[in-house]
Amino acid sequence: MEFSKESVKKIRGLIIFTAIVVLCLWEYNKVFDILAFVFHILFPFILGGAIAFVLNVPMNFVERHLFGSDKVRKSKVLSKMARPVSMLIVLLLVFSVIGIVMFILIPQLGRTFANLGESIQAFIPRVQTWAADLFHNNKEVMKWVNDLEFDWNKVMDAGIEFFRSGAGSVLDSTITAAKSIVSGIATFFIAFVFACYVLLQKEKLNIQAKKVLFAFVRRGRAEAALEVFSLTYSTFSSFLTGQCVEAVILGGMFVVSMALFRLPYALLVGIVIAFTALIPIFGAFIGCAVGAFLIFMVDPVKALVFVALFLVLQQIEGNLIYPHVVGNSVGLPSIWVLAAVSIGGSLMGIVGMLIFIPVVSVVYALFREIVYLKLRQKRVEPGSIK
Repeated sequence: MEFSKESVKKIRGLIIFTAIVVLCLWEYNKVFDILAFVFHILFPFILGGAIAFVLNVPMNFVERHLFGSDKVRKSKVLSKMARPVSMLIVLLLVFSVIGIVMFILIPQLGRTFANLGESIQAFIPRVQTWAADLFHNNKEVMKWVNDLEFDWNKVMDAGIEFFRSGAGSVLDSTITAAKSIVSGIATFFIAFVFACYVLLQKEKLNIQAKKVLFAFVRRGRAEAALEVFSLTYSTFSSFLTGQCVEAVILGGMFVVSMALFRLPYALLVGIVIAFTALIPIFGAFIGCAVGAFLIFMVDPVKALVFVALFLVLQQIEGNLIYPHVVGNSVGLPSIWVLAAVSIGGSLMGIVGMLIFIPVVSVVYALFREIVYLKLRQKRVEPGSIK
């Protein structure tokens, strides 16, 4: 039995591939170490690509609306300036938002924690008074409540003693933390520079990537891959836009409603919830916990009002705003948005929640196209099935 040259090449490739798979399974520890080493080297560029992807969405918006006129396109000077000026505007906007949040949020949290001891000391007598009204017949509960006390000096002394007893470990951890901070700053700097280069040269990089793809992949498969990449980019960018819009809406709702009910920390809690709401569906609960704690230290009754208000607004956001704003932006039905968040959170935590919605949306769109194609091959119109 004779084999053609093409068959021999396929058999040889299959044997080599099988040998590589067996070798990887046999020495899987070394394979994981090599992959971890490669990922560590490539991480700044992966992070830079992620930063470029996120910044590209508002950058396209600015460039399209400020430099999209025919006069700008005809002018060589303005057309060359459009890209760097758009990137500069977006960077200034991002750093301004971060700066405003830091100047509003961090000082407020600092003042709150600075007065935390006084708030707890003032709150303990209230608890004792309530307990006396509710549990005056229960001697054990009353004894435990009456023994409640908070001495800020004792807390500080305990903290100082902890640092004294563990000075060596604290010093080691401090050195390790310092090394991590320096390494993190260097990694972020490399990633940021790489992101700026990608944003300024994205058309050129796009053409180069297409040339490489068509050079090594068959034309039909290369075109199909480009369609998948285009769908993935549009889905992720739409999800990012929808998620940010939803977070701003929810934060604004809390600021307005808390101001109407005269609850403390309205602006602070609204900002916290807006940022935590970037985590799909469940993120606002983190902001609720922070807000409830801050308000509880001022007035426990108002904290209960805030929790009730949160539950009402969360129902409105979860059932009306989020599925329509984010679900429609990625072309994913509401039930699949909830499923994607649940599965992503179970597998990868917060990162999975952020990634799985656009990923499931891409899979959903591709599977829908395949189903429609199969139906048309069988001469069945998708719209005729009801």
